[in-house]
Amino acid sequence: MSILTPTPARATTPDSSNGADSSTALPTHIMAVVLSIASCAIISTNLLVAAALLKILLKKRRKSWCFVLNLAVADALVGVAVTGLAAEDFNIDTNGTQGRQSASAAVQGRGRCLLRMTFVSSPCIASIMSMFLISLDRYAAIKLPLRYAQRSGGSVAFWALASLWVCAFVLGFMPVMVPSLQADLYCGFCDFFSVIYDVGIIILYSVCFFPVVSVFIYIYLDILKIACSHQKQILQVQQAGSRTSEHGTCADQHKTKSPYWSHVRALRTVAMLVGCFLLLWCPFFVTGIVKLLCGTCQLTKLLEGYLFLLGLSNSLINPLVYAFWQREVRLTLAEMFSRCKRKTQGQSGTGGSSQQQQNGTKNNADNAKCAS
Repeated sequence: MSILTPTPARATTPDSSNGADSSTALPTHIMAVVLSIASCAIISTNLLVAAALLKILLKKRRKSWCFVLNLAVADALVGVAVTGLAAEDFNIDTNGTQGRQSASAAVQGRGRCLLRMTFVSSPCIASIMSMFLISLDRYAAIKLPLRYAQRSGGSVAFWALASLWVCAFVLGFMPVMVPSLQADLYCGFCDFFSVIYDVGIIILYSVCFFPVVSVFIYIYLDILKIACSHQKQILQVQQAGSRTSEHGTCADQHKTKSPYWSHVRALRTVAMLVGCFLLLWCPFFVTGIVKLLCGTCQLTKLLEGYLFLLGLSNSLINPLVYAFWQREVRLTLAEMFSRCKRKTQGQSGTGGSSQQQQNGTKNNADNAKCAS
C-alpha cells in the first residue's frame, strides 16, 4: 500500500526508459512554459464559468446544473494539478538532471512524482465521469420524463456526485495503493510513465474508458431515434391541421414550448462536450492500446509529450463550450461582465468628480487670495 514499495522486475518496452531524452517529446523548459500557460487558462476559465453556473443554480435550483457545476470544478482542479507538473519541470530545468541524486532523494522524488501524477489523474477521471453523468441526466429527462420529475431531487444529486468523486479518487490513486501498477525504475525525470507501469495503467483506464464511450454512443443514437419519432409526430400534426393557419401556428408553438425540446437543446451542448471529449482523449487511449499490441513501437514520446497534453486541453474546451454554446450561461456571463464594467465606470466617475471638486475648491481659494 505504500508508494515506496518495491515491485518485482518486469519486462520493459524498448521506449520505457526514464531519462529526460526519452520520456518527453518536448524540451523540459518548453514543457514547463506550456503547462504553466495551460494551467492558468484552465483555472481562470473554469472558475469564471463556475461562478456563472452557481448563479444560475441559485436562481433555478435544478439538479442538472449541479452536475454541470461539478464538471467545472473538476476541470479547475485539473488546472491546479497541472500547476504541480509545471513546477516539477521548472525545478528539473533549474537544477539540471536528477540522475546523480542520492538514494534517499531519489526515493522522495519518486514518491512526490507519483503523487503529482495521481492528483492529475483523479480530476481528469472526475471530469470524464461528470460528462457521463450529465449525459445520463439528459437522457433520463427525455426517455423517462415522468419518473425523472419524481426522482430528480437534491438527495439523488448529492449521492450521485459523492459516488462520482469516490470512484474518481479510487481510480486515480490506484497506482499508489497497488504497487504492481508502479514502474520499476525511476531515474529522476518526473513523467507519467516514469513512475507508473505503462501496461497496467493503460489496461486499467482503457477498461473504464471504452465502456463509457460505448454508453455515450448508445445514448445519443437512442436520443436521435426518439427525436426523429417526435419530429414525425409534429409533421403529422402540422399536415392534419394544414387546412387552417391557426393549427400550424399551434403546432409551432407546441414545438417551441414543449419541455421535450428544451431537453433536446440542452442535450446539444452535452453532445458538443462529448464530441470534444472523444476527439481529445481517444487518440491517447487508442495509441495506448497500439502500444500494448505492438511491443517494438516507440510510442511513449507521442503519448506523454503530445497526446496527454491534448487530453488535458479538454478541461479548457469544456467551459468554452458552455460559455459560447449554452444560452443561459452565455447570458449570465454577459450580465456579470456588464455589471463589472458599470462598477469600474462608476468608480472612475466618482474619482473624477471628487478630483474636480478638489480642483474647484483650490481655484476658489486662489481667487479669494487675489481679491484680498
